[in-house]
Order: sequence, then C-alpha cells, then structure tokens
Amino acid sequence: MEFLYGVPVLGFVFQFLGYFIDAIATTNLAPQTLQLATPVALGALCGVMNERSGIVNIGIEGMMLTAAFVGFMAAVLVDQAMPEAQPSFIFGATPALVVGVLAAIGAGMLVSALHAWLSISVRADQIISGTVINIMAIGLTGYLNRLIKPQGSAGTFATFHPPAELVDLPVVGWIFRMFLQLGPISMSVIVLVIVLQVLLFRSRWGLRTRAVGEHPRAADTVGIDVIRLRYRNVILGGIFAGLAGAWLTLEFNASFQNGMTANRGFIALAAVIFGRWTPLGAFGGALLFMASESLGVAIRSNPPPGDLGIWLSGMQAQFPSIYNNFFSALPYVLTIIVLAGVVGRSVAPAAVGQPYIKEGAS
Repeated sequence: MEFLYGVPVLGFVFQFLGYFIDAIATTNLAPQTLQLATPVALGALCGVMNERSGIVNIGIEGMMLTAAFVGFMAAVLVDQAMPEAQPSFIFGATPALVVGVLAAIGAGMLVSALHAWLSISVRADQIISGTVINIMAIGLTGYLNRLIKPQGSAGTFATFHPPAELVDLPVVGWIFRMFLQLGPISMSVIVLVIVLQVLLFRSRWGLRTRAVGEHPRAADTVGIDVIRLRYRNVILGGIFAGLAGAWLTLEFNASFQNGMTANRGFIALAAVIFGRWTPLGAFGGALLFMASESLGVAIRSNPPPGDLGIWLSGMQAQFPSIYNNFFSALPYVLTIIVLAGVVGRSVAPAAVGQPYIKEGAS
C-alpha cells in the first residue's frame, strides 16, 4: 500500500486510511471510542425506550446532568463517612462508588418520572417538557455546585485489563481490547444494547411497547393499558440516563463540572434517529459520532508519520487554535451532516409526540 501514498492528493487519503487501520490494531483507539460513546449510547437507549412508547424526550441532556451531579455528591458523602473503605478487586469498587451509581440511577428515574407526568398526565407539549428539564438541570446543578462546593472526590472505577493472550491475537485482538479494556459502565453498554434489542423485538413487552408507540388506540382496544405502559417505559428509560450521568463523574472523571454533559444528550437523540429507533442502530450511531473525537485524541498523542502527520497534528504554526478545537467539534458537525441525510428517510413511530386520551376520559 506504500506506493499509493505517493499519489497526488489521494495519497493523503490512503495515508489516513492506513494510519486509521493501524491505530485500531495497535493503539487504544478502539476501546477509547467505545468509552467516549458510552454516555451517548446510554442516552440513546433512553430515547429509544421513550419514543418507542410514543413519548418524545429531548430532556436526556438534563437527565444525564442531574444524575451526574447527584451521583457525584452521594459518592462524596459516603466516602467522607467511610474514609477507611478499601477498593475491592472488582473494578476497584468502593461503597461510595456503588452508592453513587445507585443515586445517579435514582435521579435519572425521578427526572424521567417528572417528564412522564408532564407528557402523559398533564398532556403538556413534550418538546417544551424536555426543554424545561434541560434548563432546570443546567441551572439547578450549577447553583447547587457553587453553593455546596464539594471537597474531594470518591475516585473512579478501575479499568479492566484483559489478558495479553487475548489482546495480542492477530486480526481479532483489537476487538477484545475494545469491549474488555473498559470500566464497568462502559463494559455494560453492549450487554444492555443486546438485551434491549431482543426484548423490544422478541418479547411480549416489546410488542406491546411498539403497539403503544404506533397505534395506541388499537392497543387499548385489545386490553393494553397505554397510560400505564408509557409511564413505566419512560421511568425505566431514566435508568440509562442515570448510568450515563454516573459514567461522567464516577468512571470517566472524578469530579463534577457545570454543564459537563457538553450536549451529549442531543447527540444521543441524533443517534436514535440515525439508528431508526432500534437499540443496535442507535449504538452504531453513537460509535460513529464519537469515533472522530477519539481519533483526535489518538492523533494528538501519536500522529502519523510524514506530511500527513504534520498536517493533522497541527505542527504547522498556521491556525493552531482552529486545530485544537477541530476534533472536539467534529462529532457535532458529523451529527448535523448525518441527520441532514437521514431525516425524512427514517420513519419515527407513528404516535410519537401525540398525547393519548382514553375514551371516556375528560
């Protein structure tokens, strides 16, 4: 393939492809991509649960941010109450980290319950409900973070390191590294995706959920409690948003910063549309959108050789500030480009966003 690198203009493309393939096999690009995609994928699963049930949820961003703050604060409080607790051999888990994850999940479910009440019982505009949750989460967590000013942290979960015999296998070693060289929340994503995919399309609950999202009136006539099922699914979807928030402060970072979700909730919504409202498709969209950011990290730490490396790594003096933010902005640019091509071709559940009024109810 070396002879292709000398082709004018296209040579850069061939060099980039060669570097990308080599980076997957020899660096941490693959596990880093899945790691960065974790909150987006979990947020997308929350979106799938909601929209398959007929409820639009643009408040995933606020749910994740609230869960991140509550999980971090709970972990810090438990850590201060149990300073002598030692990390276990399972991902370095401590009582503080476990309580933090549970608190984050609880917070995600609580905010989801609020969205369910506004959308299903009050029958408020679901877009407005999600927007209110986002604004409230940003303002409330920012205020409480300044007011409380938490000192210290509970640390983070440890990363699992698979045996060298697995990761050093030719051709497939990078696959083991991608799915195993992670923390517990990131590692659980693929399991959750597969389980939700199977349940959604191969179980009675999944059939009822899809019926409620497509034709709630018809579902009601065969005895399905539309209101109850929507409530249950929206609240359970908060578990995924809670895990995404816990990942931010208990696995990826050891602290909470205002607005640290950085619009990942909106990228998760784009992944839902890109994946055609399926868990596996949404997971693929999350990987696609976040691969560019992980590639930027790989290039900064280990740039490719030759002129391509000089250009990509920003070694030239021109436009250094543009380069520093290019790969960070790329997931959002890629999201817009992909959605421009997907919207109109992906068909949402027919009843999504439409409040359901049971016959005879006022």
